[in-house]
Amino acid sequence: MGGNDLLIRAARGEVIERPPVWMMRQAGRYMKIYRELRQKHPNFRDRSENPDLAIEISLQPFHAFKPDGVIMFSDILTPLPGIGINFDIVESKGPIIDPPIRTKAQIDALHELDPTTALPFVGKVLKTLRQEVADQAAVLGFVGSPWTLAAYAIEGKSSKDYKTIKAMAYSEPEMLHTFLGKLADAIAVYVRYQIDMGAQVVQLFDSWAGQLAPQDYEEFALPYEKRIVDQVKATHPDTPLILYISGSAGILDRMPKTGVDIISVDWTVDMAEARQRLGPGIKVQGNLDPCVLFGKQDYIRDRIYQTIRQAGTRGHIMNLGHGILSTTPEENAAFYFETVKSYSYAKDQG
Repeated sequence: MGGNDLLIRAARGEVIERPPVWMMRQAGRYMKIYRELRQKHPNFRDRSENPDLAIEISLQPFHAFKPDGVIMFSDILTPLPGIGINFDIVESKGPIIDPPIRTKAQIDALHELDPTTALPFVGKVLKTLRQEVADQAAVLGFVGSPWTLAAYAIEGKSSKDYKTIKAMAYSEPEMLHTFLGKLADAIAVYVRYQIDMGAQVVQLFDSWAGQLAPQDYEEFALPYEKRIVDQVKATHPDTPLILYISGSAGILDRMPKTGVDIISVDWTVDMAEARQRLGPGIKVQGNLDPCVLFGKQDYIRDRIYQTIRQAGTRGHIMNLGHGILSTTPEENAAFYFETVKSYSYAKDQG
């Protein structure tokens, strides 16, 4: 790659001088420049599906902070209309899917994803980001994983208890498995498309899989995460894949079975313990509590250093344990990036 390829090298487990750094939701509401753009373009799907706007938003944190990874501005639900599930995103309410997916007939009616016709704006965003970023950072794509996408589609909105999808899992598992399989195959196509269009790393978000009991994770989430990874690795074996699950402490040991290269750890797990539990072959990402960025800068620095030291000198990408919060002081976000980028493994150990 040349230039700043720290993130790619960390994903491969190579010896590097410092951990690469980016953060989930790094393009977004904590930045004044984003809030000003949002006032002009209040509809989220307009912002995420208009290539020019999505490119501009994706590059805002790159221009401000020069992270080692630039992630495209999009949404995990973006590919759903391409298989026949429409959605809207309502400010302060989140995603709405109406009617929700509740019947076999609805699932049978879903079709395969053709991203070149359904999602050409994603291709344009990624191609342009690669050109704009050049070799100064890695370009990341991302997708939602089947359980989380199914949860939104079946619940019809965000949920606190996921009782509708869990009721389907426990009473009509065959129907849910059919749905999850269709989602997995569509997402595998979408990941490959993102890579072909310029994504150098892709992160899978199975945000709500942490709401599952371990045995249910092994039945309803893990096999479909693995189905995506297997299909992608068959055609793009060298592209690193990251898996993030919120609230993953109870299932962390199971996540490497998916075949991903990197596990993104949330802040409820001690990073040193996470490395022990995951084993030496798995790279890690994370896992600073986003609320640490509301602390004083000396405290922020100490917690960043603690995370880096616990993660060790190889195979770690510095990140938050979840997305940056919208009210985070922008100067503290800048301090977070500066602190990680000024860190040196050699000096710290010396």
